[in-house]
Amino acid sequence: MAFYERAQAEMHDELVAKLLDCKTLDDWLRTIIGEKFEYFAPNRKLLGTLSSHSDPEHPLSPFSEETRSIRDSDMAFFALAVAESGVKLPKDIQPYLPRLLWMYQMGLILFWVFDKSPKQRKTKMLFDQTLKMLLLTLRLASIPLLRPMHKLAAELLKNVFED
Repeated sequence: MAFYERAQAEMHDELVAKLLDCKTLDDWLRTIIGEKFEYFAPNRKLLGTLSSHSDPEHPLSPFSEETRSIRDSDMAFFALAVAESGVKLPKDIQPYLPRLLWMYQMGLILFWVFDKSPKQRKTKMLFDQTLKMLLLTLRLASIPLLRPMHKLAAELLKNVFED
């Protein structure tokens, strides 16, 4: 737990400084997630060990009640990214986007932790390609023809994330 708390505190000021130059959601996400890769690079093996505690019932899980304040603080960066970049989504989906982006980041970090390719080349490719797909999907989501999908997505997100 101390590792998580220390990492968050040490990354905060550097991340905030780097985010001042961000305009687009692409910039924001590359900066937030890129900072995590850079900061955690010396501790990839430790993150690999901690990844065995993904069960939300385990206190060291990034999904546990014990790590909620760290998770919420991290998600606040994604909420700021969404707000400042002007992403337009239906009102019933918009509140879930920061959490979905945080989960996207967690998936990338997990892949990165176990990526044995030279200099984690596969992770970089995965990040670049999935980010392009994500940004395109968000742009397409504003098309009125997709309103029936919005309703289904909003219902799914509410069922998954609401208590």
